[in-house]
Amino acid sequence: MPPALPHAFAAAVAALVPPEPGRRSALILSHGTLEVRWYAPRGTDPQTPHSRDEVYVVAAGHGEFLCGESISHFTTGALLFAPAGAEHRFRNFSEDFATWVIFYGPEGGEAPE
Repeated sequence: MPPALPHAFAAAVAALVPPEPGRRSALILSHGTLEVRWYAPRGTDPQTPHSRDEVYVVAAGHGEFLCGESISHFTTGALLFAPAGAEHRFRNFSEDFATWVIFYGPEGGEAPE
């Protein structure tokens, strides 16, 4: 039987996990197609589009989220969505900005209903 996965993840602990080599985020949990990461850029956010859908849950800070042609202002606790392949990034964000990043589903994203 595989070892049991933890069922709770504290932001304060996630913030201490170093990013993987060549990545800007730290892997916190992987289970099937689910991948949860911790992302806390400083200064600028150099993201490029990803191949899977992703959800952000803002753990700290505030700023603007650019996704496609849309700009949304966010604060701590906000839920943000970027479909697979969409140009997106954070901008004008506070120094304490940090977010959970949740990738899920197949390459190319889920089919919208």
